[in-house]
Amino acid sequence: MNFTLDDSLGFIVNRTNTKLKNELLHQFKQYDVTPEQWAVLNRLWEKDGITPKELAEKTFKDLPNIARILEKLVRKKLVARQPDPADKRSSQVFLTERGKELKGVLIPIAQGVLDQATRGIGTDQIVQLKALLNRIYQNLGCPQQALTMTTNIRELPTRDQSVPGKRSV
Repeated sequence: MNFTLDDSLGFIVNRTNTKLKNELLHQFKQYDVTPEQWAVLNRLWEKDGITPKELAEKTFKDLPNIARILEKLVRKKLVARQPDPADKRSSQVFLTERGKELKGVLIPIAQGVLDQATRGIGTDQIVQLKALLNRIYQNLGCPQQALTMTTNIRELPTRDQSVPGKRSV
């Protein structure tokens, strides 16, 4: 078996992720928001007032990393922490007005980056790509959460089923 890094799925996915993150970093720079902070803000736009632990789970980051990101977002006055009424040992994270306002600015920017990245790729192909990447995530023993992120993975052929034009990995 001849292995080349440039043909490795992991390398290609990582390279693409790095390029997307760098482009988001560049586009968000004037708003002083990093891609990591964007992920946390995005989850709070979906559901405000969740705990750091929930944020860690929803962004696939560890708690120390989330704590660091939240500290920076608090300093930037984009989020505020409040004691969790259900558990005094924990806190809940809420968007500030400024944090809420950024939603209308940053989402169109992120969508523009994704539009640029997927130029020339059909909607069906994008849906299939997301489903395939979620299947890979699931195959690596990761939580069921990846399945609910996009499409129904069970509709895709498995490795053992024949796929027209499929290349071996």
